[in-house]
Amino acid sequence: MDRSQKEQAVADLNAIFSGAGVVVVTRNLGLSVAQSTELRNNMRDAGAAYKVAKNRLTKRAAEGTAYAGIADMLTGPTALATSDDPVAAAKIVVEFAKANDRLEIVGGSMGETVLDVAGVQALAALPSLDELRGKIVGLVQAPATKLAQIAQAPAGQLARVFGAYAAKEDA
Repeated sequence: MDRSQKEQAVADLNAIFSGAGVVVVTRNLGLSVAQSTELRNNMRDAGAAYKVAKNRLTKRAAEGTAYAGIADMLTGPTALATSDDPVAAAKIVVEFAKANDRLEIVGGSMGETVLDVAGVQALAALPSLDELRGKIVGLVQAPATKLAQIAQAPAGQLARVFGAYAAKEDA
């Protein structure tokens, strides 16, 4: 890799750090190509990215960003999982690491907040942004549904009373 390629790689990583909601640092302990491809596809489906980069270039790119705190985690064969949604990348990495012992979670960062392994796992346990939106929509719709049921209840009760009187007169 020549100097211009390194400069481009640092600029690309810096752009990733500027737009990321979370960065999870993982250590590759011998993932096969098929496993790496599966992980990348899972990340892509969730709106996240998984990138292997040289540690020295990553440290340089992180300088001056909110993710400068991950520099100490960048030793050995590492890779970065990033996403705009603060939960997506963490959730995919934690699920994948449970099934594959060759992927180790080192830690991560959510903005200036540096996360250890337990922090990344706790973040992965939270509902995603889409799940939260669905819950909010459900909560907003619930009162409207209850209001409609309450408004219809007196009319239904009146209809039953009239029906009972009609049945009584026929008898």
